[in-house]
This record gives sequence, C-alpha cells and structure tokens, in this order.
Amino acid sequence: MWVVYIVECADRSLYTGMTNDLDQRMAAHRTGKGAKYTKHRGPLILRYTETLDSKGTALRREAAIKALDRSAKLSLIASPPPTLTQP
Repeated sequence: MWVVYIVECADRSLYTGMTNDLDQRMAAHRTGKGAKYTKHRGPLILRYTETLDSKGTALRREAAIKALDRSAKLSLIASPPPTLTQP
C-alpha cells in the first residue's frame, strides 16, 4: 500500500509527498531527514492522507495534488478521504 500525504509546516505552507511507510516517513521529516523542503519548517502537522494500491497510482496522485493551488489543497484537506483506488 502507498500513501500520498499533505503536511502543514510551521510557516503554514503545505508539503505533499508519498511513501509506503507513513510512520517512518513522518519520523524522517521530524528529524530533518525527510525532505529538503521540510527540514527547517517544523514542527509539521499531518493534515491529509490517501491510501493507494500501487506506486504508479500514488505517483500520479501526488503529481496531481502538487499541481493544485493552495485553496484547492485546503479544500482537499477539509474533505473526507477517498476510498482505496484500484488499478
């Protein structure tokens, strides 16, 4: 299973990523080893997750979310998460 996620940084910016181990990835973000963008923007709050069944689907979904503007991302965060996407 793959997870696409959005975290809110201390400066209120939003970071979108994907992983197959969310707990490990969040721990890496919190210790400054997750992504260059989040390294100095902590603390981080996990705001959104979406579980997908394949890496390819997760990559496409991550790209689609990253292409959204801030207001669309905030709307996505406010909505209930979608159900599992099948290939």
